Amino acid sequence: MPISIIIEKCTGCTLCVKACPFDAIRIMDKKAVIDLHKCTLCGACQEACKFKAVLLEKTPAKCDLPEIKDYKGIWVFIEQKNGRVQSVSYELLGKAQELAKKLNTQVSGVLIGHKLEDQLDELVFCGADNLYLVEAPELANFQDEPYTNILVELVKKYKPEILLCGATNIGRSLISRVAINIKAGLTADCTGLDIDPDKKILLQTRPAFGGNIMATIISPNYRPQMATVRHKVFTPLDPDKKRKGKIIKENFDPALYVSRTKLLDIIEEIESTVNLSEADIIVSGGRGMGGPENFKLLEDLAHILGAAVGSSRAAVDAGWMPYSHQVGQTGRTVAPKIYFACGISGQIQHLVGMQSSKIIVAINKDPEAPIFKVATYGIVGDLFQVVPALTQAFKTSLRK
Repeated sequence: MPISIIIEKCTGCTLCVKACPFDAIRIMDKKAVIDLHKCTLCGACQEACKFKAVLLEKTPAKCDLPEIKDYKGIWVFIEQKNGRVQSVSYELLGKAQELAKKLNTQVSGVLIGHKLEDQLDELVFCGADNLYLVEAPELANFQDEPYTNILVELVKKYKPEILLCGATNIGRSLISRVAINIKAGLTADCTGLDIDPDKKILLQTRPAFGGNIMATIISPNYRPQMATVRHKVFTPLDPDKKRKGKIIKENFDPALYVSRTKLLDIIEEIESTVNLSEADIIVSGGRGMGGPENFKLLEDLAHILGAAVGSSRAAVDAGWMPYSHQVGQTGRTVAPKIYFACGISGQIQHLVGMQSSKIIVAINKDPEAPIFKVATYGIVGDLFQVVPALTQAFKTSLRK
C-alpha cells in the first residue's frame, strides 16, 4: 500500500490522529490504524510523527500522451431537447467553421437522440460538413450515462482535434464526464476561441478570478482540446442551402444506452415574461435601483417594449430579483438587439454576459461608471426620472 504504519515504531501517541485533516486515523490496541478509504496521501501524519512510524510512498501519476498527429477535425456536440436542436449548437457550428479555416480542416456535428432526421439538413446548411448520428428510442431524452458512453466511443474511434459544447445544463453535465473518461483537458464557459497561428492549437479565453482578468488557456499536449461556450456568445451562420454534408450513422451495443437513473418526467418551465436568453430587448437593473420595489419601473418599460427584465448580480445577491433574471458571468449570457442597463456600474462580471448586445443604452448618475465605456448611448442622470420618461415616450410613440 502507498501508506502504512510501522508497528514496531508506533507508540500510539495520537500525534498523527490530531494532524490528519481527513479523520482517517484511529488508535486501536495502542497502535495507529489508517482508513484507506478516507486517506488522501497528503502526508500530514508523516510530518507529525516523531517516531518515523508512518511510511508513505508517493509515485508520480502516469498519463500516456496521445499521438497528436492522429487527431483531426473540429467537432460540435449538437444539443437537442424534446427532439429540437438548441440554438447554441448553431452558434458553435458557425464559430467552428471560422476556426476550421485556420486549421484547413472540417467541422462535424455529433447528434444523439431519436427521430431527428428532419433537422439534419438545417445543421448542414449552418456549418456541419459531417454529422455523426446515433439514434435509438432510449436516447430520445438526454441522460448522463448513455450520452457520455456514446460520445466517448465516438471520440476514441474518430479522434477529433477539438470538441466544443454549449455551456448549458446539459452540456456542463455531459462534457465534464467525457473529459474525465478520455483524460483530456476542459475549459469551461469560454467567451472567446481562436487558433494560435504558429502552434495551430486552440486558444480558449474565459474570465478568471471572479471576472477580474481574462485568461487564455491552452491544451498543447492532450487531445481533443475541449471547451464549453455559453449561449449567445457567438453568432450562427446564415443558412446556405447549397451546402452539402455527409451523414454518418453509428450503432453501438445497447448496453451503452443503459442508465442507472430513470427519467420520470420532463416539466417545461413556464415563462411569465419574455424569455431572457431569447429576448430582442432587455431592460436590466443593478444596485442603483435601490430596492426590489423599484424594479416595477423597469417592468413597466419592458411591458411597453415587449422586452425581458434582467438584473445584475448585485441585485440578485441583495434578494431584489430571482437568479433566473441574472445577466453576467455567473448568470445568463445574452445578445439582444437593445440592452438597457439601468443603475448598473458595468463591472467585468456583468459585461461578460451582455457585451455582445447590438445596442447598449446605459443610464447611470455616475459619469465615470465603466458601463459608459461599452455603451452605444449613455444617459447621465437619475434613473428614477429617466426611466419613467422613456416609458412615457415609448408609450406615446408606439401608439401612433
